[in-house]
Amino acid sequence: MARRTQRFHTVGDGSGVDDTGKFFPEEVALALRNKGMPLEGLRYPITPTGMHYLLVHFDVPEVDTASWRLHIGGLVGKTLSLSLNDLKARPAVSMPVTMECAGNGRAQMSPRSISQPWMKGEAIGNAEWTGTPLAPLLTEARLDSTTIDVVFTGADRGVQGDAVQFYQRSLGIAEATRDEVMLAYAMNGRPLEPHHGAPLRLLVPGWFGMTSVKWLVSIEAIDREFDGYQQVCAYRYTDDPDDPGEPVSLIRGRALMAPPGIPDFLTRTRLVEAGSVTLAGRAWAGRSDILRVEVSADDGATWHEARLGERVGEYSWREWSWEWEARPGPHTLCVRATDAEGNVQPDSQWNLQGVGNNMAQRVDVIVEEVIG
Repeated sequence: MARRTQRFHTVGDGSGVDDTGKFFPEEVALALRNKGMPLEGLRYPITPTGMHYLLVHFDVPEVDTASWRLHIGGLVGKTLSLSLNDLKARPAVSMPVTMECAGNGRAQMSPRSISQPWMKGEAIGNAEWTGTPLAPLLTEARLDSTTIDVVFTGADRGVQGDAVQFYQRSLGIAEATRDEVMLAYAMNGRPLEPHHGAPLRLLVPGWFGMTSVKWLVSIEAIDREFDGYQQVCAYRYTDDPDDPGEPVSLIRGRALMAPPGIPDFLTRTRLVEAGSVTLAGRAWAGRSDILRVEVSADDGATWHEARLGERVGEYSWREWSWEWEARPGPHTLCVRATDAEGNVQPDSQWNLQGVGNNMAQRVDVIVEEVIG
């Protein structure tokens, strides 16, 4: 990675966090580039492609599919150079997978990490992905016994941490060779769109989205733990800038509610008619199943167990619903999930980078007898 001598201007006070409650122009610009799924999208078992959340870390790179090749090398017995048609000629698999950004909901933390300002859980989607399993390709390449990490490099390139870099992430051998890990070339039955990683992306079900490298150009086996910026500096659970912290990996359990009623245009506060209201949404937890979903109509003072529906797939969300007898007045609805390991969504949390936030969702509603 080439080091830069030019310094970029500092956003905020330079600490990387902000507690003023105001968003900087740079954050607004990021929000305009990257979009979240409207929570109405929770009504669909498979998220329509145009509703699925999107995060482009640097730029959407220019890729000529006709000349594009995937290079597999490093500590291998056989170097591979594969075209998209080569990959499509191999055994194909399709599976629904819930993908969530590691920074989902970071703007709700206080103080806020200055970055992509995801607000209320919208950095989510559940698409059906099609591709070919990665493990057979690694077997064909004959990984050397000294291999420790497998590094995935995308074509997108930019500046972060005062360095010019490609977006790169790695997986250990055990993770890279799991059956469900695939090289995906289609989404919801259609070829990948440019902004979703065309022509090829890595897909690692159960992990936060930063691991599923887009615009994939190379896979390299190395004999050490990868120390690239996106691996050792970004995506860490840490409370102190001097502490390396723990790496972000599997998606944490979360339940989200499709917004009931109708919204106020500006504040998005919901207006709901009094009477029986079906509250519904989706819940997920990385590689784990959901044990229960609980709903509160009084800001968490009391909780009620919701009915769970079918799980869309082994690595995707499942539906939940609860009947609420809505009485006139203001209410704060809450929902939380418990995964199969017994982990319950917390009421509050914080870390320096604003990652892995799975705080229980809160939705403000006003109930009226009749909505005019």
